[in-house]
Amino acid sequence: SGEKTDIAMRVIADHIRAIAFSIADGQLPSNTGAGYVIRRILRRAVRYGFTFLNRKQSFMAELVPVLTAEMGEAFPELISQSQLISKVITEEENAFLRTLETGITRLDELIAAHPGKELPVSGKAAFELYDTFGFPLDLTQLILSENGMTVDLHGFHQEMKLQKNRSRKAAGQETDDWVILTDNRNPEFVGYDSLTAESSIIRYRQIKTQKSTFYQLVLDQTPFYAESGGQVGDTGTLAGNGEIIRIQDTRKENNLTVHITDRLPGDPSATFISKVDEGQRLDTMRNHSATHLLHFALRSMLGTHVEQKGSLVNPEYFRFDFSHFQKLTDEETEAVERMVNRLIREDLSLEELRGVPMQEAGKLGAMALFGEKYGDKVRVIRFGESVELCGGTHIPSTGRIGLFRILSESSIAAGIRRIEGCTGVRAEAEARSQAKTLRELSGMLKPGAPLTESVATLMEENHLLRKKVEQYEKENIRQLKETLKKEVSVFPNANLLCTRIPLTDAAQIKDLAYQLKGEISKLYLVMGAVLDGKPNLTIMISDELVASSGLNAGAIIRESAREMQGGGGGQPFFATAGGKDVNGLDRAMEKARQAFLSTAK
Repeated sequence: SGEKTDIAMRVIADHIRAIAFSIADGQLPSNTGAGYVIRRILRRAVRYGFTFLNRKQSFMAELVPVLTAEMGEAFPELISQSQLISKVITEEENAFLRTLETGITRLDELIAAHPGKELPVSGKAAFELYDTFGFPLDLTQLILSENGMTVDLHGFHQEMKLQKNRSRKAAGQETDDWVILTDNRNPEFVGYDSLTAESSIIRYRQIKTQKSTFYQLVLDQTPFYAESGGQVGDTGTLAGNGEIIRIQDTRKENNLTVHITDRLPGDPSATFISKVDEGQRLDTMRNHSATHLLHFALRSMLGTHVEQKGSLVNPEYFRFDFSHFQKLTDEETEAVERMVNRLIREDLSLEELRGVPMQEAGKLGAMALFGEKYGDKVRVIRFGESVELCGGTHIPSTGRIGLFRILSESSIAAGIRRIEGCTGVRAEAEARSQAKTLRELSGMLKPGAPLTESVATLMEENHLLRKKVEQYEKENIRQLKETLKKEVSVFPNANLLCTRIPLTDAAQIKDLAYQLKGEISKLYLVMGAVLDGKPNLTIMISDELVASSGLNAGAIIRESAREMQGGGGGQPFFATAGGKDVNGLDRAMEKARQAFLSTAK
């Protein structure tokens, strides 16, 4: 109705403002916190467009230029971030539209199979849509209401509760109370300056999981860095009274640094020497400092819209997530890698400032990560022009990193890219491995010839072979088509062809169906095939037959596919279905044939 259309347009206009300003400020859609609020707002706008304005393709990004024209003068960040805003909205919208399309197809099947409108759709079915397909409950309710149906909300929430209980049990653990040895409420971290310390255990507790038992120890002073800010926790040893306890991990829990061990010391009240694994720490520091240089290089090369959105730093490699609206080109990736290695060769000294007032840190140009919480006093890490707020551990100068390699660059979410890389010995090993692979490839192809030339020759040969295969397949389909045309049953106002075919590729089956439709008038076509061991059913109906008889391929195939424990759908003139029971394929074909015969008599 006109009223619903008007409401939809006002909702979309309001929501595009909220979404655009949030993205411009650095808040991207996600599955948690404020990011999830943005995602819900965007999806609500898309749903209004999908349902009330018949917008089945992405359209929200088209509104961004209008918004920037209206409000860009007062809010220049809308203009500077317009590319990022449009890219994020488009990717997010397309992802949700795929969910909508998949969910609606599944919901259509539920509606078609439902015994009666007076009975509500089960909460279990609605929860499957939500849990498996990501289909929102409110959209399920809306579509059902349009079909005069309801959903069992109590059953839905019961399924949700059962799922949560299953998750809790899967992660179940028993945690004992703390055993307090000393009432020390201010444990000290000395790990920035030393890798060893004389330590006493001030409290400990035992934790049992389904697979193991471990202990958490809190020390009065510790050189162990607790997992934080993307950097993994230190490992090492606790030595005393003739025994050595292995520290397997170090984590933060309620502002306490807890050290994970698989056993308790014989005398927990003794004094120990705590020692960090120096090799592991050094490799971690190399990777962490490299991410700072990488962040600086990305902003220098791509623009100041680049901001860190997450990271993982361990001794083996690093992972760095950042905001950017498109894939890096090979040239950009290479330029970033070159710049980081240049900064490493410059051997820039670490400048570390502790206890800096937040306002003063801002004046120094230190970058704060969006969404991170900082106290009144912060720690500033500087390598040359790279200045960031950071609580992690770092090498004393960039030269100690040795070598920097980018291993991969990919997308992890709308407007978020991820770089994985390594440094030091691991980077050298990667370089040697690549060189070895190139030597082996060169030897396999054409010894003595340039590798690129050999690969180009191989690709050309492969291309020619593919063309020959395609020609053979086309000829095979042509011959099959001519054979099938001889099997057509002629009726007064229609032509029927119901047959099994030997093709094993869905695209070829579709191509054959369209060719037959184009050459046989008033055709009702049913084709069965087996693809990867599973039954496949295709129905094609000529447009004039759809118009004159009311036959609907999509509706017929949904009913027929049940015979082979499957489902499918499509348009009135063309539909496909897959199934689980190959033995039911003939029954499914016969059911589809009978649907035609019932109208042809």
